[in-house]
Amino acid sequence: MLIIKLNAIDSTNSYLRKLSTVEIVEDYTTVIAKKQTHGRGQMGTVWDSQTSKNLTFSVFKDLSDIYLESPFCISIVTSLALLKTLQFFSISRLSVKWPNDILSGDKKICGILIENVIKQNKINASIIGIGLNVNQTKFENLPKASSLKIISGKVFDLDEVVHVILKNLEYYFLLLEKGQFDVLKNDYEAYLFRKNKPSTFKDEEGLVFSGFIKGVSESGNLQVLLEDDIIKEFDLKTITLLY
Repeated sequence: MLIIKLNAIDSTNSYLRKLSTVEIVEDYTTVIAKKQTHGRGQMGTVWDSQTSKNLTFSVFKDLSDIYLESPFCISIVTSLALLKTLQFFSISRLSVKWPNDILSGDKKICGILIENVIKQNKINASIIGIGLNVNQTKFENLPKASSLKIISGKVFDLDEVVHVILKNLEYYFLLLEKGQFDVLKNDYEAYLFRKNKPSTFKDEEGLVFSGFIKGVSESGNLQVLLEDDIIKEFDLKTITLLY
């Protein structure tokens, strides 16, 4: 696989997307930046990272020959690959805060931004952006952020970490190619943050309510058990978990 290393770029996702429009990009081509000037997260949030301390990179995944149950499969695969990697490096108390923030305890250590390339009404490829806090130890005005170094006390080799992530991405995408969606979905749900625990949510109108996270639908909506034993589905734009 091709790995492109850059000192600074606006966004590794944007770089890889532009590259894919002008040339054929090899499967698992990876762009790693020491610094992103306009790193992006879910819902337009900004991903802030100290230069050379963390991993900010994007992976091009060819999906032209893979049948996807839904686009959310890509989130599931990526989340599981990251969880497996972090377990390999002995990071404990791991969970996934829906849809794909990786937590240790209640602290966020990794974010994922997936942007799909559509051709003829089908997902032809995916650009998977990953921001993993590795060796940074101070996060100003981000009380819920942490890093591998804070958690473990160790300094990590960034190249080693990214190679393990890529190996695990290949492993889980292979399972997806073999039609193991139900197995992957069950594994993902087992790691859901606050699953089956009383939790507080806020909807798009600002209304706060309580419920229990039960799982995710095939399309990736969060399934929440509300009062009167009603399970309601919410998509990313309509609900926020407060914790």
